[in-house]
Amino acid sequence: MESVSIFWSLISVKTRLVRISGFVCLCCLQMMVSFFSPAALKVTPAWCSGVFLFQVLTDCRVKSPSSFSAFASFGFHPVGAGVPWLPAGVQIGIPANFNSTAADLSGITNRNIFINGKTVDWTTKTGSALKEALVFSPEAQKFAIAREVVRLQSGGPVLNAAVAPLCLGGVWVYSVLLKQVFGLHAGSALLRGVANMVALSIGAVSYFLTSDAVSQWTDYASDRHAARVSPEYAKGGVEFYDKILSRNKTLRSLMGRKGEEMYAPSGNLFPAHILQLKHTPYTSRREGLLALLKEDKV
Repeated sequence: MESVSIFWSLISVKTRLVRISGFVCLCCLQMMVSFFSPAALKVTPAWCSGVFLFQVLTDCRVKSPSSFSAFASFGFHPVGAGVPWLPAGVQIGIPANFNSTAADLSGITNRNIFINGKTVDWTTKTGSALKEALVFSPEAQKFAIAREVVRLQSGGPVLNAAVAPLCLGGVWVYSVLLKQVFGLHAGSALLRGVANMVALSIGAVSYFLTSDAVSQWTDYASDRHAARVSPEYAKGGVEFYDKILSRNKTLRSLMGRKGEEMYAPSGNLFPAHILQLKHTPYTSRREGLLALLKEDKV
């Protein structure tokens, strides 16, 4: 029981660190890359009424489209929360830059984006590169939304949430087995404490590795299912990750030292905190979609 309590406390610490790091990153993002125009919360009538989202739900053959709804979100690509079988349903956040097209960039250029306290000049080379990276074709937008729809439809948040209790139960099992194998139940409290610490260490390592493995498996599975909707979705997915990598490279250049700490030269993300091994690489996600296209499996 001591090891279970300690492991639960360790999980709580990681959860707090994740929340704190997420909050800090959000605050930094809002300070460095902020949309101060009132139009930042405004989306076109098609997006507000859910027409575009409904089209993606239809293409993905979602059985309960009424459980999904859209809202305007911050950031540069869609986000999602919830599961469709709960009363609250699923919320899909659509970013403001999804209102822009190659012919009409007003959804981006009519906003002031601040990086390191300076407004991005869209006429410069890096400004033009960032502007280009924020514009997605309809196919890329559909893939990005479908990716979130598939992830939530398949219970991705539930899988991620199930890792902690499973590993917590594992700590208890490890502790009992160690004490039985070495006959420590009747031994000294010191030896039982050592066994608990060993069980805790095994459980903690299992939790960190399993958490990252489940997260990456969910990401890859969502990409594959979204790409298999149609060849257009798969091609849109390749474009989507190409644009993300291009955007991250540009932000790495614009943000200076902070950019070098957040983004790799390839455009992938570095871990957000020391308790996370690594993000699912955008380069490998793009390569996976290219492989699907080459093998004609979409």
